[in-house]
Amino acid sequence: MARKARVEIEGGLYHVITRGNDRQTIFHSKEDHAKFLSLLAGLKERLPFYLYAFCLMSNHVHLLIERKADTIGRIMHRLLTGYSQYYNRRYKKIGHLLQGRHKSILCQSEVYMGELVRYIHLNPVRANMVERAEDYPYSSQQAYLGLEPAGIVDVDP
Repeated sequence: MARKARVEIEGGLYHVITRGNDRQTIFHSKEDHAKFLSLLAGLKERLPFYLYAFCLMSNHVHLLIERKADTIGRIMHRLLTGYSQYYNRRYKKIGHLLQGRHKSILCQSEVYMGELVRYIHLNPVRANMVERAEDYPYSSQQAYLGLEPAGIVDVDP
């Protein structure tokens, strides 16, 4: 049976989640995180979109994206294919790195956007990886607090 097509709207705000296959670790080092963020930055230049928040956990990723012309599916396909190829080469693996398709949840209000940014940034705290969200180096929290340059994050929608 064919998969159900995703309905997307230009200008839509999406909470995108992808997870390691069988919940396996997908980031083992600083270099892995840097590669993922580098691929994401490159895509922002080629397929413009707004990135309002991100958090790279050890076995999954949260992104908050406002779509422009290209679909979330196209953006994520390129991002996840590129990262999977990098990961498989680096760790001499074959097969699937990620579990199924990414989830993309349409967010319909600006009030919810603020809560969602907070939820994404608090993921490492809830997982007992750090005590404070700003202590986690692989999220956009530090950019929101002005502790580091915004870089790829659009902190002021």
